[in-house]
Amino acid sequence: MAEVRWTPQALDDLEAVCLFIARDAPSFAEVFAQRAFDATDRLTEFPESGRIVSEMNDPNLRELLIGNYRLIYRLRSGDVEILTMHHGARLIDADRFPSDE
Repeated sequence: MAEVRWTPQALDDLEAVCLFIARDAPSFAEVFAQRAFDATDRLTEFPESGRIVSEMNDPNLRELLIGNYRLIYRLRSGDVEILTMHHGARLIDADRFPSDE
């Protein structure tokens, strides 16, 4: 079983998204957060279930889609490191996720 670890940046991103959603729909913000945590809980058993981030050339950099957001994570030594929550309409800066190689 893989261990899932959220980086401080990823937790900050999730909080910012939930605060944004809560301005219009507080109950949906809670549902969104729960969906994010449920999705990452499944990664303990299936760490490679997310698709490879198409903009990157790194098979260890993967994503899960949660609503309009991309939850980006890295496979590292059999474990999962949640890196960021990124709106799907925004471009990803490749320099933000340097390869482990």
